[in-house]
Amino acid sequence: MLLVPVLVVLALMAAGSGTVPVQPLDTVRILGGKLLARSEWMVGVPDMAVALVWDVRLPRVATALAVGCGLAVSGGIFQGVLRNPLADSYTLGVSAGGALGACLCLLTGFTGIGVLSVPVCTLAGSVAALTVVLLMARAGGGFDTLTLVLAGVMVAATLQAAIGFVKFLAGENVAGLVFWLMGGLSAKTWAEAGIAWAGVCVCLPVALLLSRDLDALCLGDEQAAALGVSVSRTRLFLLGSAALMTACCVAVSGIVGFVGLIVPHIVRLAAGPVHSRLLPLAACGGMLLLLGADTVSRTLLPHEVPVGVLTAMLGGPYFCLLFVRGRVGA
Repeated sequence: MLLVPVLVVLALMAAGSGTVPVQPLDTVRILGGKLLARSEWMVGVPDMAVALVWDVRLPRVATALAVGCGLAVSGGIFQGVLRNPLADSYTLGVSAGGALGACLCLLTGFTGIGVLSVPVCTLAGSVAALTVVLLMARAGGGFDTLTLVLAGVMVAATLQAAIGFVKFLAGENVAGLVFWLMGGLSAKTWAEAGIAWAGVCVCLPVALLLSRDLDALCLGDEQAAALGVSVSRTRLFLLGSAALMTACCVAVSGIVGFVGLIVPHIVRLAAGPVHSRLLPLAACGGMLLLLGADTVSRTLLPHEVPVGVLTAMLGGPYFCLLFVRGRVGA
């Protein structure tokens, strides 16, 4: 609970920070006035500040919070279900599927549903990739950990090759595809923030409801079945929830790596492996990490760096250090 006030303060600071700073009290007045439809609270606040905070920065802050929460929680679920501390959406090809959907949308110039065209195509690609992985796993003998990981690796490798082919076809427009694949939160809208939050609000309660079953799955399939857990059904529910949550996040932010790996791993080391505690803490940790990284990127660095690049620069050395110390499997 102590993390919640920290998140609120950090979000208000992020909304007021930038090339044109806005006073914290004015930021609170704008937020309260808009949310509660009390326009008199914003009297005296410049119209430019209202537009800047409400239309530009707060959608970006809300998107960062949702994406950080969704990626961290889905990473915790993937790691628990697959009993692999290095598992995440990449392992099952979910991120690659979303990336291919977005690349195809950008390549073809599809704008049939306006600003939601790229997010919807990304979501469709992620869901399609997970469906293929599950069908391959079922054809390969079942939904055990090894079969799922092997199916995910094969699907992800195939999708990466397809993404490379799409970039080749893009020709002079390849820069736009590469920029999207690096992951970023610039120019986000309330609609895009709503997509990410919708995935979190639907899937996070399911994960928390099944957290005790997830603890049992970490003991192994036979032990979980002995404890009364329907192994295959529970695994499908959890994987489906994690994949849908990841897809909604990737749909609005592109590929933001390492949040789903590093946050659950740190929380597990600090608070233990019980998922009823790990998942909420991972949610708060993911929000702190991504909002902090995005705020640093756009306010402190000489030029804004895509947040996916920044998280990769932070997460890569951290995991190298863990690997050297032999604590990856902790």
